[in-house]
Amino acid sequence: MKVTFPHMGNAWIVIQTLFESLNVEVVVPPLNSKRTLQLGTRLSPESACLPMKLNLGNYIEAVKEGADTIVITGGIGPCRFGYYGEVERQILRDAGYAYDMVTLEPPDGSLLGLAGRIRYLAGAKNSWGKILKTLRFAYLKSVALDRVEDLIHAARPRLPDPRETEKLYEDAKVRIAQTMTELGVKETVRWVQESIRERQPVLNTYERVSNPLRIGIIGEIYTILDPYTSVGIEEELGRLGAEVDRSIYLSGWIGNHVFQGLAPGYRSIRSYPDYAKPYLPHFVGGHGQETVGAAVKFAQEGFDGIIQIFPLSCMPEIVAASVLPRVQEAYKVPIMTLIVDEHTGHAGIQTRLEAFVDLLERKNIEPRSEQKRGEVLGFGGR
Repeated sequence: MKVTFPHMGNAWIVIQTLFESLNVEVVVPPLNSKRTLQLGTRLSPESACLPMKLNLGNYIEAVKEGADTIVITGGIGPCRFGYYGEVERQILRDAGYAYDMVTLEPPDGSLLGLAGRIRYLAGAKNSWGKILKTLRFAYLKSVALDRVEDLIHAARPRLPDPRETEKLYEDAKVRIAQTMTELGVKETVRWVQESIRERQPVLNTYERVSNPLRIGIIGEIYTILDPYTSVGIEEELGRLGAEVDRSIYLSGWIGNHVFQGLAPGYRSIRSYPDYAKPYLPHFVGGHGQETVGAAVKFAQEGFDGIIQIFPLSCMPEIVAASVLPRVQEAYKVPIMTLIVDEHTGHAGIQTRLEAFVDLLERKNIEPRSEQKRGEVLGFGGR
């Protein structure tokens, strides 16, 4: 067995750690790119979601490295993601790719079925004790990755050299991917914090934003977490002088859907349905309700603007988008919606982001309230 999986942002680091710790041979496909999307689009139905097209491209690229088994999570509810496993299996089979597809449904589907598939992937040589220990360690890596991302979100609009900030981020990801001890994971997060603090004295000699705009990113999970799919909006907003926070982090999703809230992750998502109730009181599939709840939460926390991003034809996010104008009116917070597909270009997104940031800067005449998040992240009073 040689396992591969679809990319979704930094999830590959967690998944690679999980399989390698269990001595299961794993193929990490190349990071999402234009070529990945082109390969997947050739096999996909025209109306398929952008994530599905990238998934198929991942599998085609991984097969060249000898991968023969695909692992993908499942879903329950109206979102089409729940059909990905079976649909992709049939598409790949018809195209001549002899893949074995293993779909890991969330525990609220069939706990016994999930356990059986995990046992199949891990093999008889690994005890349940080792499997659980490995799951815990991989989860700790996902929390550390989210903490690092949050530190970088706060650092981007404040540190003087964007290239140096991105290099710090990439180096941190490499360190977390390579370390196989809890101490190594913790030391990497500490190293990022210290590296940012070391650069703080330089701030006095540059005209950088000391109290930047705050923009919340909401929407469909894949589009939020995968920088290729989102056309790098987090990095772009940071360069425009805005501090970004997002509604969903990887460990928060794992903690809620895999560990059923027993491990909430770096940023739990369990409170979003409560925030959404006045506007969208019921589940609509995917992360639609969470999108609305996150928008309300960001608005109540005084964020200057909110951006919703999702793939073309994503039904749960379309429902959420129809509700967000009510949130915008209630809290007087600008909300912009970005819809992406295989034709989306960086230049068009960049132009819209520049216009949105310009709008927020002109709107934001009164001083913003002091923000505690920057203090926590080591940037002093705001």
